[in-house]
Amino acid sequence: MAPIMSRTAFYILLAALLAACAPIRRGSTLADEWIASPNHGPREPTLVVLHYTTNDDADTAIRTLTNPKREVSAHYLVGRDGRIVQLVDEAERAWHAGASYWGGNRDVNSASIGIELDNNGREPFSRRQIDALLALLADLRQRYDMPAANVVGHSDVALGRKVDPGPLFPWRALAASGFGLWCDPPYPPAPPGFGLATALHALGYDTAEPEAARRAFRLHHLPDVDALAAMAVESDLAYCLLGRIGAAGDE
Repeated sequence: MAPIMSRTAFYILLAALLAACAPIRRGSTLADEWIASPNHGPREPTLVVLHYTTNDDADTAIRTLTNPKREVSAHYLVGRDGRIVQLVDEAERAWHAGASYWGGNRDVNSASIGIELDNNGREPFSRRQIDALLALLADLRQRYDMPAANVVGHSDVALGRKVDPGPLFPWRALAASGFGLWCDPPYPPAPPGFGLATALHALGYDTAEPEAARRAFRLHHLPDVDALAAMAVESDLAYCLLGRIGAAGDE
């Protein structure tokens, strides 16, 4: 017969088990004391970054996004069929943006929700997929009060490195539902002295390399317009988009 555990031993074991189940505090081992302050809160994202997976099916993308050797992830994946898969807790940093910049922040992962769209980059996005994306964006906006201007593409934040979600992505349809910025021509003329680089910086782009910022801006807002035609209207378009931000702020 096994010996009966004493009450004292039982409580010691119970305390050890509870300690093992408790959340691990992340901090420096150099600290001499931990005095917990109540003045903190979870990370609250302020930006959504949209991607495409480059894969031909969602299962392949999920294997990549959950492979520890790949060190890439996103908070959500939206399938071609409209299925939404959550991969990372919203309170955590998903590794989706890489080296990036938006609106003065050079650590976009720290402030964003990453959403991967099941698309190889060469095909139109399905209606079911966009409807699911819009529902997900509406849910995020309700919980985090994100402004319309804070829904951007990977190509907007990773200049020269990324082109997703690509020229086939329906930014106009998203903007019509209140996500992202869009202006249709004819654009109001920009005032004299209006600077395109300054405007792109105000929109959020990293203008340390002005040409890279212009290319990303055109990919997002003028995907079907050739370079010469885009050059003729891009200042007016940027002026119009800045007006959209101002109008949203007045509501």
